[in-house]
Amino acid sequence: MSIAYVDPGNLESDLQAGAYAGYQLTWVPCGATAIGFFLQLLAARLGVVTGKNLAEMCTTVFSRWASLTLWIMTEIAIVGSDVQEVLGSSIAFQVLFNFPLWLGCLITGFDTFTFLLLHRYGIRMLEALFVALIVVMLVCFCANLVRGDVASADVMRGFVPRVNHYAVTQAVGIIEAVIMPHNIFLHSALVQSRQVDRHNERNVREANKFFAIETCLALMVIFLINLAVLAVFAKGFFSPDRTASFDTSGVNTACVSVAIAHDNTYGRCHLASGDEGLCQEIGLSQAGTALSGTLGQYADVVWAIGLLAAGQSSTMTGTYAGQFVMGGFLQLQLSPWKRVALTRCVSLVPALTVAILSQQTPADSDHMDELLNVLQSIQLPFALLPVLISASSRAIMGGFVNNKAMVVTSWLLSGLVCVVNLYLIFTKLKTLAFGVTGLVAVGCTCCLYFGFLGYLVRTGMTLVADRTRTASREYQD
Repeated sequence: MSIAYVDPGNLESDLQAGAYAGYQLTWVPCGATAIGFFLQLLAARLGVVTGKNLAEMCTTVFSRWASLTLWIMTEIAIVGSDVQEVLGSSIAFQVLFNFPLWLGCLITGFDTFTFLLLHRYGIRMLEALFVALIVVMLVCFCANLVRGDVASADVMRGFVPRVNHYAVTQAVGIIEAVIMPHNIFLHSALVQSRQVDRHNERNVREANKFFAIETCLALMVIFLINLAVLAVFAKGFFSPDRTASFDTSGVNTACVSVAIAHDNTYGRCHLASGDEGLCQEIGLSQAGTALSGTLGQYADVVWAIGLLAAGQSSTMTGTYAGQFVMGGFLQLQLSPWKRVALTRCVSLVPALTVAILSQQTPADSDHMDELLNVLQSIQLPFALLPVLISASSRAIMGGFVNNKAMVVTSWLLSGLVCVVNLYLIFTKLKTLAFGVTGLVAVGCTCCLYFGFLGYLVRTGMTLVADRTRTASREYQD
């Protein structure tokens, strides 16, 4: 579950937050991780108490057509996330072995089959692999942090909430990158790998407590990884000089060494070392080169190893999320290798297209990552609403239903996340030039989008209320 919080999309969001806004956004990933913990807690409780994952619950609570729509939206989110992970891994292969991006995409597209063979040796072996990959990320990113000589006082000051005008988009981007829709579905299913006697209230409470502690500890480690990435890029590439570039162009930039900068479009700046630099955009594709220019030899290799671990691990979690989603919504079970093959066939096409087109302009792959983060924002409410409705229903949760304080808190936090994500979506839309036909299409899409969300809230509440006796018997058996 925690792997999704450090996928390549998250790492790009972290490095851009540090490079574009300095340390001032340190509090944002902390708050976003706390919100994510609360939402993961709801998903875990749902899985433990009912013995059903969120996808299975959707087929009970919502109508057939609504469930199928939710399934399609969730699959789109999974494929979008998979494209990010494939691109992130291919960038790592390029840094480590000088492979072209398209070759890295093909390698990543097929090496997941190898990792999934570990499932034959039991879930614990697979969990051990995930732990090992998290340790690799922690060691690599913290190694660059130590080498960058980041001042702890600067990092601590970043926990005081503040957002300058040029950092708003980055703050929003962190929130939408951290909270992934498919991860909520995944967690509600993963908790069922532990046997729990659901007829014994004490055992259920102990299981809920155990999973809460486990989730908290895992996300604390993950937050340290995100913090390390943000801090090292804040120290190396943030310069107050680049704010003038933002005020002029509206484009966020980092201050990169003249030796490795590829253009002078956004003007000059001064690095933390005092050396002169150039303002330019930065993302996963340029991160390794930028680090080596600032931290010295092998910094790019260390970064790439961590990025590769992030890409490979998140690809596997996406595969498992897809299995549970498809099985829950369609009652269709595919073996892991078939699920990987299906996802890869869909995700490799856009990933390879971007890889080929960005050979001459690497920034194109970074722009694709940013657009895919927006896609996750669009899909997020389709995971939040079902888990909120289910976890707040006494018919489903019985005596483990959320109390009023948790209900209010969960709806407020989810509302905040959705509002923030919508802000990001409309900010991106404003940068696009639409004709009359385009505006009409966007307007109709928005009407359908918000209409369906309203339907989920109204129908979900009604169905849950109407099924009190039936659902209570079904889920307490």
